[in-house]
Amino acid sequence: MGDDSTAAGPDGGDGDASAPLPEPDPETVAFLREVAEEIRADSSESEQLANILYRTSDIYDADEETTPEDVVRNVKFILEVKERGGLGR
Repeated sequence: MGDDSTAAGPDGGDGDASAPLPEPDPETVAFLREVAEEIRADSSESEQLANILYRTSDIYDADEETTPEDVVRNVKFILEVKERGGLGR
């Protein structure tokens, strides 16, 4: 995991690169991804939420190098794409 001390935190302030990450937890990963798969096809909003849940699960996945700041940036991007009406606009 890289040191990204210039990243904005969830509150818009500077991210704390020294903040401890959650411990890897395969059960949390499985649960979040299961919920994401269950709701994915219901509507565009549920697909958006499923993408956010799946991205959040990466924090707990030992095979991923994801920080909470990465997830916040990705969620912002997901919301911006939705607001624009898709990637191609």
